[in-house]
Amino acid sequence: MIIPQTEDEELKRNEEFLATMELFDDAEAAIANSGFSTVEFKLEHVFTKGLYSRKIFMPSGSLLTSKIHMTEHQFLILQGAVTVWDEKNGTRLLFAPHSGVTHPGTRRLLYVHDDCIWITFHPTDKFTPEEVESDIIWSRVNPLLNKELKNENA
Repeated sequence: MIIPQTEDEELKRNEEFLATMELFDDAEAAIANSGFSTVEFKLEHVFTKGLYSRKIFMPSGSLLTSKIHMTEHQFLILQGAVTVWDEKNGTRLLFAPHSGVTHPGTRRLLYVHDDCIWITFHPTDKFTPEEVESDIIWSRVNPLLNKELKNENA
């Protein structure tokens, strides 16, 4: 049985990390108030023994912030082009096909240039997306939106 990595409580108390999350909160609030239309992103969930994959389709022109990832995991971009900003890597223009690794504490700001399909892979012994998310995503409230970030997009 594969046990998922757990949230890093130390990271959640790190002042520099929390300051970065506040910048993302500002960006997310600006997006919400910018007139960009709200889009429900199509998700597909696949479970196999010990592994969960999550596929998201993001249409061209989308501007979004990701969830706050608390585990290390692999991702693939199968289709499209997307500009991605995160604290560790700065701004990058990524084209499919692309593979990468997400590190604990990662939160991204994304602009989708061409329709994009992004897949993440997570070792787990859980059987529902909600159970997996409780292990891999930091659920926190964006005080500028007064809503839980856990239920958001990528």
